[in-house]
Amino acid sequence: MIATELAPTTIQIPTLETERMFLRAMRQDDIDAEVEFFASERSHFVGGPLERDQVWRAVAGMIGHWALRGFGFWALEEKATGRYLGRAGLWYPDRWPEREIGWTLMADAEGKGFGHEAALAARAYAYDELGWTTAISLITAGNRRSEALAKRLGAQLETEFLHPIFGAMNIWRHPGPSEVAR
Repeated sequence: MIATELAPTTIQIPTLETERMFLRAMRQDDIDAEVEFFASERSHFVGGPLERDQVWRAVAGMIGHWALRGFGFWALEEKATGRYLGRAGLWYPDRWPEREIGWTLMADAEGKGFGHEAALAARAYAYDELGWTTAISLITAGNRRSEALAKRLGAQLETEFLHPIFGAMNIWRHPGPSEVAR
């Protein structure tokens, strides 16, 4: 028997709240901002530039990561304006060396502490809710802004990782649950 209709799958993506943001499930209306980001040179640190259909697939993959792993990236929404700021969260796709805390901010959200605030919330969720005992951030060599944020989060440069598709990346090890303030 061939199924003519696929049953919808329910994915439970929790919403987190910080002082200035909601970390929520990604939505269709976030894609235009992602398309703009992936059309820019800024995207080369995270696999870009990409065409619109590739961005759509990437967003769908981020949502699907929740179903496959039970964690993933959240969309960052500014409370005061409802503006999409980027994404941050927990990531462990195939060929990744370990579970990761990651972030990508839109240009107009950089330099305002949103990445730090979101990464702290994601790390707390990983440690407190998921029971992780360690986490890394995998940062493309030369991505100075992400390296600075990793340092601000207390992560230490550990080693280089040669990804078969993305090339040279650096593993930044986050302090463990007992080493971070709550």
